[in-house]
Amino acid sequence: MTKKEIALKAAEELKKLYPEAVCSLVAGDPFQLLVATRLSAQCTDARVNLVTPALFGRYPTTEAFASADVKDVEELIHSCGFFRQKAKDIVGMANDVLERFGGRVPDTIEELTTLPGVGRKTANLIVGDVYGKPAVVADTHLIRISNRLGLVETKDPLKVELALKKLLPPEESNDFCHRAVLHGRALCDARRPLCAECPLNTFCKFSKEQ
Repeated sequence: MTKKEIALKAAEELKKLYPEAVCSLVAGDPFQLLVATRLSAQCTDARVNLVTPALFGRYPTTEAFASADVKDVEELIHSCGFFRQKAKDIVGMANDVLERFGGRVPDTIEELTTLPGVGRKTANLIVGDVYGKPAVVADTHLIRISNRLGLVETKDPLKVELALKKLLPPEESNDFCHRAVLHGRALCDARRPLCAECPLNTFCKFSKEQ
């Protein structure tokens, strides 16, 4: 099978396993999703979802975040790790969105990555989930699974993103990423993958080598 055929087959099987391809971060609007995604860096989505209700309760709008005291934000997000930088970035993002983008979260990778603390992974999530554009969120699960399937031979997020954009149908790419995260948690664990139970094992390079 070619890489493209493997990618299409994987997308098909993951769709059967996880028909609801949804982001696990809970947010009520685009800016909240931007904040939640920033918090998720080197932190679990589950932990972020425990922190954001109080955070969004205190700061329900972009305007509220823009005028927030960074120290107060630090206290609310402390358990997410790297809280000082994240708090600074969140307040900075809010001000930039208001001052440079008229209060609307940008809809392009290029514009989003000009915001404080926003890298390509976060930008792709916003572009895909909020604006419905083709996107590849190269998180640790997607990188691991893409390598195991033999779609890529690199752990560089940008290289994985660009490679998958060539292999996946544009309309499938965003959902494929969400399903890869779910699959990484359910079966394709980093240390103890359950290859025998995985429906991708017939065409997975990693599984065949075990």
